[in-house]
Amino acid sequence: MKPKVVLAGATGFIGRWIIEAFQNDFQIIALSRKKVKNNPNQNIVWKEVDLYSMSSTERALEGADIAIYLVHSMQPSTRLNQGKFEDTDLLLADNFSRAAQKNKLKQIIYIGGILPKDKHEISNHLLSRYEVEKTLGARVTPLTSIRAGIIIGPGGSSFRIVTNLVKNLPVMACPQWTKSKNQPIDVFDVLSLLKQCIGNPKTYNKNIEIGGNEIMTYMDLLRMTSKQMNKNRLIFSIPFFTVGLSKWWVSIFTGSNIDFVSPLVESLKHEMTPNSDCDDLYQINFTPIEKSIQRALSEKPPTLPSFHFISSEKNTVRSVQRIFNPKRQSAQWVAKYYPIWLSKKFAGIINPRFDGSFLRFYLFGIMLLELKLIEDRSTPNRQLFYITGGLLTKRKDLGWLEFRSILENEYVITAIHEYVPKLPWAIYKLTQAKMHLYVMKRFERELQRLK
Repeated sequence: MKPKVVLAGATGFIGRWIIEAFQNDFQIIALSRKKVKNNPNQNIVWKEVDLYSMSSTERALEGADIAIYLVHSMQPSTRLNQGKFEDTDLLLADNFSRAAQKNKLKQIIYIGGILPKDKHEISNHLLSRYEVEKTLGARVTPLTSIRAGIIIGPGGSSFRIVTNLVKNLPVMACPQWTKSKNQPIDVFDVLSLLKQCIGNPKTYNKNIEIGGNEIMTYMDLLRMTSKQMNKNRLIFSIPFFTVGLSKWWVSIFTGSNIDFVSPLVESLKHEMTPNSDCDDLYQINFTPIEKSIQRALSEKPPTLPSFHFISSEKNTVRSVQRIFNPKRQSAQWVAKYYPIWLSKKFAGIINPRFDGSFLRFYLFGIMLLELKLIEDRSTPNRQLFYITGGLLTKRKDLGWLEFRSILENEYVITAIHEYVPKLPWAIYKLTQAKMHLYVMKRFERELQRLK
């Protein structure tokens, strides 16, 4: 029997190429948040999954041997998504790690980013990649972490930014970060390494940094790409171009969403050259960078099946906040202390009551929200409440609140999922949504204040 490999992030750039390259060697179970409408490739099993849901993630990993994790949450969503991408990514990784342990997977393989080798404060994007790596490897399932810089290949989002800049700008006055050194790598070289790592015990609990054979700057990459595209471009550096201006510059001239571009641009200040600690674990004949660029420009990425449209996201709330937990209290303790603190902080206005099963919030005697503790799905480091009623909820059969310990209790994640507010959407965003963020920030200060 071929090993069963679950692929989280299957619809992305690298996920598509994994399906294309590995479908004859492994039984691939591709995960998507959308249900497949038409799947022309019968070699691939597609599963619909909500990675924000623990139970859905556990079901998706049932029967698998190995998981490949390629998920990130920087792309914009149609729902109201209150929370930083790095906090959301942490929650998703923790769900996946827990599900992998429950299903007794033999290995998780994660493709993240090279850790910086310079004196700059690490960017939020790369720090998030590292936190995801630590979270995925925090339990018994062995983790193989592949750290790469810019990956070049047909359909790659990072390289598409480069090509759009070359296409749209005859003159490029480049910021200082374009002089940072990096080692771009071909997507097929990454696939070669990935295949050598699947099921290989020598790579368990290893961090493998990888790059191509050529060290260059981002300005060099722009020049090489313009040459391959037959575009005569004037490319030079100027010292006073700030990172903030760079984000808008890249977003405007590449047509990319500013929320997606921002963390990527912040990371480009770093020197992204890999170390050689694990070179003995693999053998790769690296692709010359000119060939990688040529192939990325001339070939198309593998096609995906058609998916059903998700219509339930509009006017649906997801809110994820990370709270610093200096006393390393358990999620169970934090969940119990939260209504106690609320009753003291907002005495006479908001009155929460928790009887051990139901957590109810009252305003002048009117029940705003009712939440039920789901004891059989809760543990000391995760407390799960279903939203079951109240004046402020439109649907009483959907939505949940959770408190979750992360990174050895250094943080607690508080998250609301699939919540549909009763208030008109415009009013909700200006009132209840902002009040929730305010309360969570004050609660974090309270946890830091505790002796």
